Amino acid sequence: MEKISYKEIGLVTTKEMFQKAVAGGYAIPAYNFNNMEQLQAIVLGCVESQSPFILQVSSGARKYANQTLLRFMAMGAVAMIKEAGSNVKFALHLDHGDTFDLCKSCIDSGFSSVMIDGSHHKYDENVALTKKVVEYAHANGVVVEGELGVLAGIEDDVEAAKSIYTQPDEVEDFVKKTNVDSLAISIGTSHGAYKFTPAQCTRNEKGVLEPPPLRFDILEEIEKRIPGFPIVLHGASSVVPEYVDIINKCGGALKDAVGIPTEQLRRAARSAVCKINIDSDGRLAITAMIRKVFTENPGEFDPRKYLGPAREELKKMIIYKNKEVLGSAGKA
Repeated sequence: MEKISYKEIGLVTTKEMFQKAVAGGYAIPAYNFNNMEQLQAIVLGCVESQSPFILQVSSGARKYANQTLLRFMAMGAVAMIKEAGSNVKFALHLDHGDTFDLCKSCIDSGFSSVMIDGSHHKYDENVALTKKVVEYAHANGVVVEGELGVLAGIEDDVEAAKSIYTQPDEVEDFVKKTNVDSLAISIGTSHGAYKFTPAQCTRNEKGVLEPPPLRFDILEEIEKRIPGFPIVLHGASSVVPEYVDIINKCGGALKDAVGIPTEQLRRAARSAVCKINIDSDGRLAITAMIRKVFTENPGEFDPRKYLGPAREELKKMIIYKNKEVLGSAGKA
């Protein structure tokens, strides 16, 4: 595949987005996608709510969608926005890149932002790997997200048995040595739909599991060490209870699936956290609607009849997140 710049596709980097988000006390949504319906829902949801956004692709999603098709899907998204008469801008971002070669391949194929996740390496190795990616990315006008600390949970190719909180003492040194543009931290969020075990949670008066609160003390200390620097939260889906209920009522088996409470995400979005990743909630919205259609109409076999409602529900969820949780609506 020939090398192409993100500018030729019509994308932007997150630099200006993040500056405005930090100053304005809101967070940019980063939505993961794997297929056309998810892409349509993300684009139309963000156009309707006038929100800047980040279109996020994991290594697994890139393989699933095909990297050549992916580029043209991004071009199609840019064209869709123009046709809607909107000025919404978005970045195309690699989520959890784990090697220099993968990050380079994405930069060369038109991504405007990449994440190099060296958090599973020793600190010095993480610094060296991140610095190498930053140098190549910056030479091509692309921005880089690094990670310090390890999130628990499983999502796509990312798996960790336990959470290791980000150490504020390391943050300043890491940012200085790597010249990274934003930093993903671990303060108690987690990947996947099962972010916490029932033993980690308490049950409220309605019998609903409530997770332990996020470590805002760590976030505040990090803000003091690197004031105004863009911070990223991964594993920040709320695991919307309504979707879990629909899935379970329609033959699913998502017992004790618990996410991050909305009010905690709102609080994070008002701080230095200027990018919040949402993947599991999108998967749950789609799965809930597909299961509902099949349960109510088991004879249905036209994919448009079940993917269509799934797409509409995902769009609705995105508008809600942008308006009520992240505060990014109207900021395009």
